[in-house]
Amino acid sequence: MANLREISVSAALNLLSAFAFLVAFAILRLQPINDRVYFPKWYRRRIRNSPRRSGVCLTRFVNLDWRTYIKFLNWMPAALRMPELELIDHAGLDSVVYIRIYLLGLKVIGPLAVLAFLVLVPVNWTGETLEGVKNLAYNDIDKLSISNVPDGSKRFWVHIVMSYVFALWTFYVLYVEYKEVAAMRLRYLASENRRPDQFTVLVRNVPPDPDETVSEHIEHFFRVNHPDSYLTHQVVYNANKLAKLVQKKKSLQNWCTYYLNKYERTSKRPTTRTGFGGVIGTKVDAIDYYSSEIQKLSEAEALGREKVLSDPKAIVRAAFVSFKSRWAAAVCAQTQLSHNPTIWLTEWAPEPRDVYWRNLAIPYFDLTIRRLLMAIALFFLIFFFMIPIAFVQSLANIEGIEKVFPFLTPLIETKSVRSFIQGFLPGIVLKIFLILLPTILMMMSKVEGFSSRSSLDRRSAGKYHLFLLVNVFLGSIITGTAFQQLKTFLHQPPTEIPKTVGESIPMKATFFITYTMVDGWAGIAAEILRLVPLVIFHLKNMFLVKTEQDREEAMDPGCLNFATYEPKIQFYFLLGLVYSAVTPVLLPFVIIFFAFSYVVFRHQVINVYDQRYESGGSFWPDVHRRLLIGLLISQFLLMGLLSTKNIEKSTIALLPLPILTIWFHVYCKGRFQSAFVRFSLQDAMTKDTLERATEPNLNLRAYLKDAYVHPVFKGRSHFDSPLLVPDEENNTLVLTRRSS
Repeated sequence: MANLREISVSAALNLLSAFAFLVAFAILRLQPINDRVYFPKWYRRRIRNSPRRSGVCLTRFVNLDWRTYIKFLNWMPAALRMPELELIDHAGLDSVVYIRIYLLGLKVIGPLAVLAFLVLVPVNWTGETLEGVKNLAYNDIDKLSISNVPDGSKRFWVHIVMSYVFALWTFYVLYVEYKEVAAMRLRYLASENRRPDQFTVLVRNVPPDPDETVSEHIEHFFRVNHPDSYLTHQVVYNANKLAKLVQKKKSLQNWCTYYLNKYERTSKRPTTRTGFGGVIGTKVDAIDYYSSEIQKLSEAEALGREKVLSDPKAIVRAAFVSFKSRWAAAVCAQTQLSHNPTIWLTEWAPEPRDVYWRNLAIPYFDLTIRRLLMAIALFFLIFFFMIPIAFVQSLANIEGIEKVFPFLTPLIETKSVRSFIQGFLPGIVLKIFLILLPTILMMMSKVEGFSSRSSLDRRSAGKYHLFLLVNVFLGSIITGTAFQQLKTFLHQPPTEIPKTVGESIPMKATFFITYTMVDGWAGIAAEILRLVPLVIFHLKNMFLVKTEQDREEAMDPGCLNFATYEPKIQFYFLLGLVYSAVTPVLLPFVIIFFAFSYVVFRHQVINVYDQRYESGGSFWPDVHRRLLIGLLISQFLLMGLLSTKNIEKSTIALLPLPILTIWFHVYCKGRFQSAFVRFSLQDAMTKDTLERATEPNLNLRAYLKDAYVHPVFKGRSHFDSPLLVPDEENNTLVLTRRSS
């Protein structure tokens, strides 16, 4: 077990490593050749010009101004300088609310650390219990923890009182933050510019009609039930196969561009092979081959498009229905349209960028089955995830490799290769799985059938948070896989589970300190360095870029990966809340993580990340709920720990804490959550009235015409959107082909 000196050395080394990353970042970002990698957001907005356009020779690629290197950390104050309102206009409310999670960490954990070091650390240090136990291995960190307080001591009542102080402070900060974010969202919705999703509702599970097509049935229904407000609709087509064809064509166009550029540089016709990866098959002229393949795909794309538009089976029983006002859209989205609650289901339409078109083709009744299957799969992934890993790792040992690949035996038996396989390869297998885990969870969320990218991110974040909670936190406290933990818990009385977990908490403090430094600090430093996008950009620049537009497309600004980042933030919140009353020495490391992350991600949001969608901070209720789950876990674990210390009535004294936490969650949910799931009719009417006064001649139908057309159909003149005929608007009779 590491002592305080070893932890200090490790912290110093990690801080030096993080500083080295920052120096490398500062040097790389100052080079003109890398300018598009570290400032892509400004290039996409046509605000920044490439420094390579001016200067001669070496200065077009390398920054030779030594004065800029002296101020290599000036990006930090620059990142903090932009006001929040300006940042919302620049990056969107989602980005700003996400950054506030790191600031929330500082607001919660900072005061907790101060109180813990002023009150709890002296109480723990003067307990002097560990020094009096013979043959017990301990270190300086243990002397600062609750383990140093003797069993039955009244000193534990200080920890009980402080746990109430910590909980009340957390309640206060979370309440203020929830209130502020809800107000920010309402202000944003009230002041934002006109968007198609403000007038549009997604309608699913449209019932079949024997006399009318899906499009005619939808128009008939809404002209009857919303005669004064219905404007138009766009049926959803199942164009998933066509989208794959378009994507394949785009990939071939990149290869064709690569070979054209190569031909211009060398004046020699390049060749390729027609088989897999261009390495097997018949040798052909690369430019002619890819040009002919692109022509074939273009013809197939045109045929596929016509087939989708003319095939009734390609029409999904769903549609984007638009209204003449926000008020009418709000009424439709937030009410039940039919006496049968399983048909004509409505919800607010995601903004066009947020729509995940592939999932709109899933029949509505398949969604329940899919989500049940994915819930079962998630359970097995969490509680049995070590089984496939162990199987792969068994192949990554000496015997397994020799059995599968006997011809490699002479090489494997060499000392250096044998050492590599035994000491390094099994760990790589586990690391690769953990790297792929967010992708696996996102695939599971897509199978569940959510129709927007924001919903997919929120669901994936929930799955990842649960995985980290069970397999990283509990799996580290109680040695073994989650399945082994579950087996242990099933053979214990419910009252013994908190004791089993609680008494292991102090012993794992050093592990979590190391985890915070390695996974947290190094991860953030690697995020800002952007080595992978840097390499990819220069490779594309060398082989694929021909025009300025190609160079702009080669930039990969990335985005805030909420599904991966937010669960990790919650994990550090959990560590801070759990160890604030147990081993406070861990808190400074968590604070450094939050502070470092806040500056880094603010810089990335300002200069790098591109928004994939804007949900108006709708994920905040999930953030709030998961924070309270962490607080509940910390309270139950403290109850379990103190129950092993022979403290009379400690459980009774702490029992009100989780009750208060649950009540606080229910109160905040009732007080603020409606702002994130509803849009008030009053606000909708206000925006409609202002718009009619300022833009009386607005042609809303033309504005909404192509907003919710599938991307593979956009820009096609032969695609006819089912708009209303103008003189039908005031017709009280609804045309129909029904025979009944």
